[in-house]
Amino acid sequence: MSVMAILAANPAFAQNAAAGAAAERKGGLNVIVVTATKREEDLQDVPVAVQALGESELNELNVQTFDDYLTQLPNVTAGGGGPGQSTIYIRGLASTTPNLTTAGVAGLAPNVALYLDEQPVSQPGRNLDIYAADLQRVEVLSGPQGTLFGASSQAGTVRLITNKPSLGGFDAKLSTGLSFTKGGEENWNFEAMVNIPVADNVALRAVVYVDDQGGYIDNVQGTRSARESGRYRPEGTVRANGVPVRGGRAGLQAGPDVATTDAALAGVDFIDADNSALVKDNFNDTRYFGFRASGLWQFNDDWKLTLAHARQGIRSDGVFFADPTLDLDNLDIQRYSDDKIEDDFSNTAWTLEGRLGGLDLVYTGAYTERETAQRVDYSDYLFVGQYIPYYICDSSAVAYGTTPATGTCQAPVLGVNSRTDTEVMTHELRVSSPAENRFRFTAGGFYSKLELAELNDFNYAGSRFINDGLGFVPNFPLTNTEVTGNVGGAGAGYFSDPGPFNTPTIFRNDILRTDEQLGFFGEASFDIVPDLLTVTGGLRYYDVSVDLEGSANSSFGNRANGNAGQTDAQIFGTNLSTQFAPDNPNGFPDAAEADGFIFKGTVTLTPSEDVLFYATYSEGYRPGLLNRPVGRGNATFTVPAEVLTDDVVNYEIGWKTQLFENQLRLNGNIFYVDISRLQTTILDPSIVNLFFSANAADAEIKGLEADFSFAPYAVPGLTVSGAFSLLDTEITEVLIPTGDVIEGGDLAFAPSFQGNLRARYEFPLSNTLTGHIQPQVTHSGSSFTDIIEINKLKLDSWTTFDLSAGVTSDSWMFEVFGKNLTDERAQISGNFVNDRARITVNRPLTIGARVSWNY
Repeated sequence: MSVMAILAANPAFAQNAAAGAAAERKGGLNVIVVTATKREEDLQDVPVAVQALGESELNELNVQTFDDYLTQLPNVTAGGGGPGQSTIYIRGLASTTPNLTTAGVAGLAPNVALYLDEQPVSQPGRNLDIYAADLQRVEVLSGPQGTLFGASSQAGTVRLITNKPSLGGFDAKLSTGLSFTKGGEENWNFEAMVNIPVADNVALRAVVYVDDQGGYIDNVQGTRSARESGRYRPEGTVRANGVPVRGGRAGLQAGPDVATTDAALAGVDFIDADNSALVKDNFNDTRYFGFRASGLWQFNDDWKLTLAHARQGIRSDGVFFADPTLDLDNLDIQRYSDDKIEDDFSNTAWTLEGRLGGLDLVYTGAYTERETAQRVDYSDYLFVGQYIPYYICDSSAVAYGTTPATGTCQAPVLGVNSRTDTEVMTHELRVSSPAENRFRFTAGGFYSKLELAELNDFNYAGSRFINDGLGFVPNFPLTNTEVTGNVGGAGAGYFSDPGPFNTPTIFRNDILRTDEQLGFFGEASFDIVPDLLTVTGGLRYYDVSVDLEGSANSSFGNRANGNAGQTDAQIFGTNLSTQFAPDNPNGFPDAAEADGFIFKGTVTLTPSEDVLFYATYSEGYRPGLLNRPVGRGNATFTVPAEVLTDDVVNYEIGWKTQLFENQLRLNGNIFYVDISRLQTTILDPSIVNLFFSANAADAEIKGLEADFSFAPYAVPGLTVSGAFSLLDTEITEVLIPTGDVIEGGDLAFAPSFQGNLRARYEFPLSNTLTGHIQPQVTHSGSSFTDIIEINKLKLDSWTTFDLSAGVTSDSWMFEVFGKNLTDERAQISGNFVNDRARITVNRPLTIGARVSWNY
């Protein structure tokens, strides 16, 4: 995952330290406790590349959301953009720009596992965006962690560890803040926590929060017409990223090149889409709101049960990217349909811990429900969608093989209404022998089942099939075996009723994806020479299955338009339930299935109690998936039914040192990662007019990660910490014969250098007050957003500066802060799938203040 080993820890997190304590710091570093091996251990004793942000450090850095804590971790990057819409990448192991129109059912499984306490909460396409309320720490484990943490830990694991109910006494905290963004709107947040022991052996804890983040992206006035469609751009045209168009026309439909010149199109009336009604400054507002309640029942000295329930909602408008051809500095974009997202989840988790004889036993289970409703402006698809004129122009304007063209093309206002319902159940049982034993082990079993039902309606407001009555043929005889849930057909999908789609829906995906995983795992360590030389071995058996059911259909299909020789299914769409059925006539697999073993081995050398060296061999994998446009393609490539697992092998040497009587901590590692059958998602107009996935390439990653933390006794209260990563990524062999991937190219979201440096100085103001000041600089080198040449965008390097200063007492804290003080447009992510650069940037210069009270 990201780099580094490890902790750029500030006077960081002592295991039970209260955030905001006013005590003067005397120098020296605190102990950092992590659970990277599913045991509580000192960070410096764990032979794993781990970075950790403890509770006090999270508070000092004002970490609240997904983006906040990822920017603190070098070599952890995120693709996508916007709340609830990002994917985590670690150590540059990335291949593709996440695409929300294929986010769920057709999305790649994540290769970085996201954990909330003991439960995995990773989901295909978009991670759960969990607000950082009342967290004890964030742990980032770099490199494959699959033996202990499962399938999606191929590149690493991010763990969010919450504060648990305490029997130690009543505790409460309130915090609130207000800030202002340059050129944007104000932001405010509120968080309240209470911990109540209700009996000698029972305690309750609850936290509630609201975070209102004002917008800073402007939707500016613009017009566009179907004249800008890829259909009217001839082969050989150079796209905006410098890649020539190939394979017929620039757009998505093969066939004769017609009507590409201004003269040929002179007789066509192109009606402009005009977004004047949607023009708005700062239109990307966001609000997080939710609560988490947990309870502890301590049965006796050996057994306890922890139960937690959380609910969270996100309400977000607009988009979080800008158009660099308009004005990246002013953060302008042109959108022609409303962009909105409502993302809600509830999560219930339970953990039973105890001892059986000399063994520690932990059983944890969790159930998560997530509902996402999103409306996305899809009008940018016009620039590559050669079929768009066919849908919104009359027949003569489409001009199949005929020039000059005449007729009318309606305004290209396109949008997607998406609804996703996700249910996840997980169970894990593990046992551990005492940590002090010369031979010790952890072993267990894991099971999870994810069901993700997704409805995507693609709406074309000017469709001629709607306006001219050419679609919606309700009397046209279709059977369930031909197209379940199709327009005019007899069946219904998972969300939709049978019968015609609602105007103006042209395409509908109504699909259920089921991911099921079973695993058995174990790691064992033996001290060959106690306190000096230890060997560790681990393995995991996995059995995973990914299935698709449902249909992907269109709402048009008159036989007079050249379809007389086609079957009903070819006209209307694909019935995935039949396509991937066990007895289907095409020989497609019933599901994407894989099983096998992965291994890990580590040798640890501890020449002194303050110095540790380790060498690790580890393996990781990511589940495969099924493609929807099976069998489509061109003369050189046919879309496969199944995408196979991609596998990684990691070789790593690391060191952890604590020097000069605990004043200086230096941690780091060097690594080499060999990647086989790297999965990626592709939109290639010369192959098929749909996104599909494939095992595109083999690749390798070479890297160095390091971090330090320095707290000198000579300057009490001062801590200087930093971290950096160096990456060299390369595609070593191309596996897909489409010309989309270039041997020797870089992987996606893999800057060659990332780093941060910060200092915190705390000083006494009186017997009860402590002042502090904290500057920070963060830098990232340039990177690419994809390995697919026609979809790739280069992101520029960036550097940002932050500064905070405040006063703390035993019971309260007041701080003023400035983020992005130089008002840098940091290019965090981007998308070029639709032949127009869309750059996701950081929030502009923001100045604010926050205050908190502890009881």
